[in-house]
Amino acid sequence: MLDSRLNHVVAVARAGSFTGAAALAGVTQSAITRSIADLERQIGYSIFVRTPRGAILTEQGRDFAERAQKLIEDTKDLLQRPQGDEDAYAGVLRIGVCPASMEFRLIEPLARLLKKHPSIKLNVSGGVFERMVQQLRNGGLDVAVGFEAAFADWPDLRRHRIPNEDGGMLFVRRGHPILQQRRPTPKALAKYDFVSPSDSRPYGAVVRAIYEDNGVDWRKRIHTVDFFPLVRKIVATTDAIGVMVSSTFDQSASFKNEFAILETATMLAEPSPMCCAVRARWEPRPAARALLSVLQAQEGRRRKTG
Repeated sequence: MLDSRLNHVVAVARAGSFTGAAALAGVTQSAITRSIADLERQIGYSIFVRTPRGAILTEQGRDFAERAQKLIEDTKDLLQRPQGDEDAYAGVLRIGVCPASMEFRLIEPLARLLKKHPSIKLNVSGGVFERMVQQLRNGGLDVAVGFEAAFADWPDLRRHRIPNEDGGMLFVRRGHPILQQRRPTPKALAKYDFVSPSDSRPYGAVVRAIYEDNGVDWRKRIHTVDFFPLVRKIVATTDAIGVMVSSTFDQSASFKNEFAILETATMLAEPSPMCCAVRARWEPRPAARALLSVLQAQEGRRRKTG
C-alpha cells in the first residue's frame, strides 16, 4: 500500500549502500538508484550523499528515513490480522552492541528474556559505534547497547542507564618488559602498541591521550579490535598492551597464567556506565522495554552477588 520508494530508502539506510539495499529489497541496483533519484527530485532535496564507500544519509535524509521506517512498521501492525489475545512481544527484536566485544554481557539477560517472552525472536549484531548509531536512528535497530559516554553526543537518542561496576583495565603477557615497573607511567606506556575496542569511549580517548601527551602519533600505534579472542592473541604474542573493558575476561585460570593486569593507578579504572539507547521520538516496543527491564535486573543481581 505504501510507495515502494519508501522501502528502498529504508533499505539503503540499513545497508549503507545501493548494492546492499538491492539485496535487501530483492531488486536490481539500478532499480534502487532510479527509485531514490526519482524520490529526491520529487521532494526537492538529497536523501543520501553518494561516496565511493557507500551512501550516507543527509540531515534531512535521516529524518525522512526515520519517518519512512516508522510508516512501514505502523502499516505492518495495522494490516496484521488479530489472533485473539495477540502477544504484544511477538516479532523480531533488533539489538545492536557497540563495541562488539561487549556482546557477552547479553548472554544471561537474553536467556532470561526469552524464557519470559518466548515469542520474541532475536536479531543481535555487533559493530562499530557509528554504524550501530546510524542503524538505530534510521530504525534498523530497536535498541543499542554500549557505554553511555559514547551515546551522550546524540540528543535524538534516549539513554537508559545500566549500572556497570567494571572499569577499563590494561593487561599484558607474562614476562612483558613493562612489568618490571610496579606502576607504569603514561610515558612508559607510550613506548608500546595498544589493542583497543572500536570507538570505546571513554577509554579510547584516554588511550589516545597517552600517546598525544608524549608526542607520539597514536594512529601508528593502536590496533582496533573488537573480537576479544583476537585481542588476547595479539597481546600474548607481542609487546602490545590490551584494553579490557570488563573484569569478566580475567577470571579464568588460563587467563591468569598467561597475562598480568597492569597496576596503572586510576587511569582506566573509573567505571563507565552502560546503557540501552533507543530513539527519543518513538516509544520503544514492548520487547525493547522488556529487554531494558531484564538488563537492569541482571545488574542488580550482579551487585548483590559480586
